[in-house]
Amino acid sequence: MGLQEELKTLSDKIKQYRDEARVQLHLAHQDVKDEFDDLEQEWDKYRTRFDQVMGDASEASQEARQTAKKLGEDLKKGYENIRDKMK
Repeated sequence: MGLQEELKTLSDKIKQYRDEARVQLHLAHQDVKDEFDDLEQEWDKYRTRFDQVMGDASEASQEARQTAKKLGEDLKKGYENIRDKMK
């Protein structure tokens, strides 16, 4: 195989890998976006619960405070996961 043929084969292989990487990257970003959209819905629920607990903290039950804390911790982990995927 001559040098020109080798370069053509290499170029074709690079193009194939590039195209595959582009598709994978698009799919990965879509997965992260979907995950973010799901977290945004959970964020809305958390803010509602948080506002309820903070608005009347003296009457908020221990269970309600623990639920709000757990929701917050789960959201934090979810957003950290997305941040780490985007690095």
